Amino acid sequence: MIFYLSGTGNTQWVAETLAQALGEPLINIAEIEEAECRFCVGEQERIGFCFPIHGWRPPFNVRSFVENLHIQHAEGHYCYAVCTAGDNIGEGMDLLQNDLHLIGLQLDAAWSLIMPESYVGLPFMDVDTPAKEKIKKEQAARDLKEITSHVIHCDRGIFKLTRGHWPRINSRLLGGFFLKYLITDKRFYVESNRCVKCGICADVCPTDDIDGGLGREPIWKHSGRCLTCFACYHHCPHHAIEFGRMTKHKGQYWFKRKALR
Repeated sequence: MIFYLSGTGNTQWVAETLAQALGEPLINIAEIEEAECRFCVGEQERIGFCFPIHGWRPPFNVRSFVENLHIQHAEGHYCYAVCTAGDNIGEGMDLLQNDLHLIGLQLDAAWSLIMPESYVGLPFMDVDTPAKEKIKKEQAARDLKEITSHVIHCDRGIFKLTRGHWPRINSRLLGGFFLKYLITDKRFYVESNRCVKCGICADVCPTDDIDGGLGREPIWKHSGRCLTCFACYHHCPHHAIEFGRMTKHKGQYWFKRKALR
C-alpha cells in the first residue's frame, strides 16, 4: 500500500507511477479521518509513503496521520518513502523517520525527488522558468524510473536525499517559522473581477478547505486544515486567487502528465 498526499500534482504522479508498477493500492492521506487510520498489510505487500516537503518538513497532516497510523502485521514488510521538493528537503525525511519509529516502523529506503517549484508565498520565491521546469521533469522521470526499480526489488539501505547546505537550520528554525506563520488560509482572497466561478479551486483543494463550486465564488473555511500548498492558486484559470501581496504577478504551476511524454 502507498500512502500519499499531493497538492499541485507532483507527488500524485510519483505515487500513481509506483502504484501502477507495483500493483498496490493508493491511499490518499487527505481523505483519511483520524478514526480510520487502521490498515492491514497483505502478504509480500510493501508499505510506502509519498509526500511533498513544506517548509523543509513533511506537511503537518502527514505527520498527524503517521502519529495515528496502525498497520497490522507490518513486521518484516519493506517500508520506503519518496518526498518531492522544488529545491532541497532539509531534515524532512529524518522527521518522517522519527515519526515512523514511534509507531514501530523503520524505513528501509528513502528518496527525495526534485520537481518544479510551486511555493510562491514569499517575495523571493516563484515558479521555475519553463526551461527549468522541463529539465526538472525530465530528470525526475529518469530518477523515478530508478526508484521504482529499487522498490520493486525491495532494495534496502538506499537513502538518496537532497538535504541542502543547512538542513538543521532549514527544518528546525525556518520550518518552525513556516508552520507558525505561513501555513494559513487567512491570506487567500479572490479578485472578483477575474473570478468566473468555475469551482476548480474547491475541487482541487486536497483538504476540503474551500467552500465553493460551480457558480460560486470561493470562500476559505479557516478550519485549520489548509496546507498552503497553493493548489487553488495554481489551478485557477484566470489567476483570480491571490495570497496577500505575495503572489502578485507571479507564475502558476501544476503537474501535467503530457509534459513527460
